[in-house]
Amino acid sequence: MIGYLIQRLGTMAVTLLAISALVFVIINLPPGNYMSNRIAEMQASGEAAGIQRAEEMMAEYSLDKPVWQQYLIWIGALPGPTGFSGLLQGDFGWSFELERPVIDIVGETAALTAIVNLAALVFVYVVALPLGAIAAVRAGSWIDYLASFIGYIGLATPNFLLALILLTYGARYFDIPAGGLMHREFEGEPMSWAKLGSILTHLIVPTIVIGTSAAAAVMRRLRANLMDELHKPYVETARAKGVPPVMRTIRYPLRMALNPFVADIGNLAPQLVSGSVMVSVVMSLPTLGPVLLHSLKSQDIFMSGFVLLFVSVLTLVGMLISDILLVLLDPRIRLKSKRRGA
Repeated sequence: MIGYLIQRLGTMAVTLLAISALVFVIINLPPGNYMSNRIAEMQASGEAAGIQRAEEMMAEYSLDKPVWQQYLIWIGALPGPTGFSGLLQGDFGWSFELERPVIDIVGETAALTAIVNLAALVFVYVVALPLGAIAAVRAGSWIDYLASFIGYIGLATPNFLLALILLTYGARYFDIPAGGLMHREFEGEPMSWAKLGSILTHLIVPTIVIGTSAAAAVMRRLRANLMDELHKPYVETARAKGVPPVMRTIRYPLRMALNPFVADIGNLAPQLVSGSVMVSVVMSLPTLGPVLLHSLKSQDIFMSGFVLLFVSVLTLVGMLISDILLVLLDPRIRLKSKRRGA
């Protein structure tokens, strides 16, 4: 297992390097950048005083160099005007739009982003797996039809529309806070029980909104996979041997049906992050979604590049976790690994 982890970590490092290059090239495809666009605006309006300072910042952050040199300086593989200072050295760049270091902005929003999406991920599996399993075992019953109806509603309803509905009626009938992730008096305050309670209360609507469509898709897939497993010969053999129905379903068919969902953990986490951008804007959530949206619109390349790279890291880490869980969940994968090692 240790050798496998070392191999995977090496592969992840090479993959992340390739992703970083691709991300940097893509965000530089539109002509210009934040500072060059700002210089053009000042030239058009006749603001000569700020042009010199903007040009100095262009040179300070190597934005006047070719893209390949900008990339190598950004990751810290090539010295810039101040020497080696890039991602490898812990310098994540400067946000020109917000006029702050990228690490300060990400540090404020990354923890809240992780909390929101972790809550949505837990919601997806807690809701979808039991409903999908019951719908498969009781296929054709009212429970199956109810689960299918919930799945169709979840897939058909846009997230931003569901957010507006829940915000309106949640605040009106259930006194659920509308917008944000905590009351204003707790912003900037250290964590306390009162602040934690405020965060948990504000998480109710975002968790349901972000997780509903994913939960519906997972539930539908689990129902189909489990129904296929329940009709295989080994289940009939277990029934003939007198294995109790619950044990007969959980011990083998359900475990085999869960394999695709464990494998999807690496994709589901970043999908929730990227898919929650519009929801975060509608609900005024202080997460990475609105930050990424504004940085892409303003061509704030260091800010948008780091956020996209952060989502890529989430994907790679999620895929590593899913591979490890698959080995623990499915004995067939363990046997194949041993044979390869032999």
